[in-house]
Amino acid sequence: MLEYQAAKDALKGKTILVTGAGDGIGKVAAMTYAAHGATVILLGKTVRKLEAVYDAIEAAGYPTPAIIPLDLKGATEQNYIDMAETIEEQFGHLDGVLHNASLLGVLGPWEHMSQSSLDEVMKVNLTAPAIMTKALLKVLRKAPKASILFTSSGVGRQGRAYWGPYALSKFATEGMMQVLAHECEGTSVRVNSINPGATRTKMRANAYPAEDPMTLKTAEDLMPTYLYLMSDDSEQENGKAFNAQ
Repeated sequence: MLEYQAAKDALKGKTILVTGAGDGIGKVAAMTYAAHGATVILLGKTVRKLEAVYDAIEAAGYPTPAIIPLDLKGATEQNYIDMAETIEEQFGHLDGVLHNASLLGVLGPWEHMSQSSLDEVMKVNLTAPAIMTKALLKVLRKAPKASILFTSSGVGRQGRAYWGPYALSKFATEGMMQVLAHECEGTSVRVNSINPGATRTKMRANAYPAEDPMTLKTAEDLMPTYLYLMSDDSEQENGKAFNAQ
């Protein structure tokens, strides 16, 4: 975990897209980025949840956010192209994207893995951020300094029994980060990954139902690393795998 204290206006004037912004880490990251001056674009599948985050940001007096309702399971490349064009029209450029949305899928032995579950997890956790980023690169390159942050996992760095599709998707996410970071080397765009670690979220509770959530870090505890990687203080960081705790 980074000992990083962001300036109150560390993200002032920046426009940042957060996927999975309706709850969990995505919601807290969106609120945190807004609190530090960013205009946040909230992407998620449940409009009601996105509207609640929108209202909370507005009520706090932070910059007015935007909402993009999109289910990554059914999204097409054209959806992402249209989204990028809309962002360019409304904001001119994009300073950062936090690929936070993830699907846990079904945990269990390899021989019980279904292709439908594998396909679904890979679509949300790998294909969606890959093709979304492809569409967004043009508008990210228009920013003076842009940050792409992919969400990894401990099981995407060291395999663990029964984590099948989810672990595969996160290993691939690390590879995606490395390839894109290498392509972006020496440019205004930097690319890194972040492993949130064990956090008090609904996904964690689904994976570890017997675990006492009160023993875990909250999403708020992780925010110094999330802030650092979106702020210009991290402009030299590229191609690195960060741990939030």
